[in-house]
Amino acid sequence: MHRSVLAAVAACAVGIAAGAPSASAKGAPPPSDAVRTAAYLDKIADSPPRLRIFLATLPKGGDLHNHNGGSIYAEDFLRWAAASGLCIATDSWRVVDPPCDAPNRVPAAGLERDYARYSRAIDAFSTRGFETGVGDPKVSGYDRFFATFDAFSGAARGKGGEAIALTREQAAADHVAYLELGVASPVSATAVAALGKVDDPANFAAMAAQLAPMLPGAVAKVRAEYDAIEAKAAEIDRCGSATPAPACGVEARYLYTAIRTLPPAAVFAQLALGFAVAEADPRFVGINIAAPEHDPVAIRDYTLHMRMIAFLKARHPRVNLSLHAGELTMGLVPPRDLAFHIRDAVAVAGARRIGHGIDVAYETDATALLARMARERVAVEINLTSNAVILGVKGRDHPLSLYREAGVPVVLSTDDEGVSRSDMTNEYVRAVIEQHLRYADLKQIVRDGLHYSFLPGASLWADRAGGARVTVCGVLTTPGCATFLAANPKAAKQAQLERDLAAFEAVRR
Repeated sequence: MHRSVLAAVAACAVGIAAGAPSASAKGAPPPSDAVRTAAYLDKIADSPPRLRIFLATLPKGGDLHNHNGGSIYAEDFLRWAAASGLCIATDSWRVVDPPCDAPNRVPAAGLERDYARYSRAIDAFSTRGFETGVGDPKVSGYDRFFATFDAFSGAARGKGGEAIALTREQAAADHVAYLELGVASPVSATAVAALGKVDDPANFAAMAAQLAPMLPGAVAKVRAEYDAIEAKAAEIDRCGSATPAPACGVEARYLYTAIRTLPPAAVFAQLALGFAVAEADPRFVGINIAAPEHDPVAIRDYTLHMRMIAFLKARHPRVNLSLHAGELTMGLVPPRDLAFHIRDAVAVAGARRIGHGIDVAYETDATALLARMARERVAVEINLTSNAVILGVKGRDHPLSLYREAGVPVVLSTDDEGVSRSDMTNEYVRAVIEQHLRYADLKQIVRDGLHYSFLPGASLWADRAGGARVTVCGVLTTPGCATFLAANPKAAKQAQLERDLAAFEAVRR
């Protein structure tokens, strides 16, 4: 080869080695904001502190599985107990009524000056430190978790507005725009009492007829109760003032939740009231059923409960269902009780979302069940911290990857963030660290958190979230799209999420 040609080749090689841009590189467009953001998450994926900073400001759409009582942190329950003049029983570590100078009782007021007792109360009201081995090793995660509700319930009386305010404030801090809160009402007791003695709790028509005369008045009382609760929350956060708190921008709606560990007739009465409330009040967007699924009463009556819900759903077809199902694992109950709970929630009761769904791999013909859920788009509410604490299921043992591979929609949620000492950002950090999700996965989950919500109206998406938009909103800024968004609250919330995601991705990191 001629020396001049060799010299040119050598110079080119040196230029390439030194990082000189090639002709194709010179003409390549810069990466999009989304691609650049995804690359940044890949870079920091093994660093929880960096992930926390990055994910704290990620717009997270909706939290669809959040029990309002369990969303409150132990410190707030102690503060409420002190303000109400209540006591702490030092033999059971429960909030109790006065007198506080009785044996084994101390005033909640001033307890912060007695750190040993204050700290013991925090642990009784939460699962603080459970995953790092703090607490009695003889007490299981599920027993410790469910015991907290009885411990702090006395402090929660009359604090509905304060609870909504605190929950919305935490959501705003986590950049969550929408909440579906699991709630109930003392009015449920009226419905339970109205049934009186029931000879056959499987005679749903007879129980419904017995309840019918009292339901309109009970529904009115629930609506008035939540009018007052929401007014108090708005007052706390200065909503409507010149300086509203960020929490005012978080929309909260409700899932009326029955307790599955009560006698059958009492469960039916709660469900009947819940369906009636959801049909009458748009703030209540659906029905749920909760309490320990492994409780012997819940196990005994599971099939009966699903039939109750199916009966009431047939009478109230527009009411949505998100049902706790499959919050179980091997060893907690006999294998036979792992084989059908999710399937019955979907096929018998008609659930559109499943809460937890941990035991899906143990269901009879799990492959067919997963295919059905994917085909019918029955979403699963994934609660990573809760599942780790209560059931000891995390990492590769968690079925999140199984659901995703089957095409079942999933959303991340907090469950009982106050009890679990977690928050929504932590759920996303765990999803990256433990489940190896990346930015595109998280973005899909964020979008699905609104797409599979029970917000009224049409979706922004023609089919699946993140795909094609409805034709009128191909461009969000057109007058036609503005009209569509004004008529459809779900689509309006989704459009704002798209704007928020674009702003998040535009930040240079």
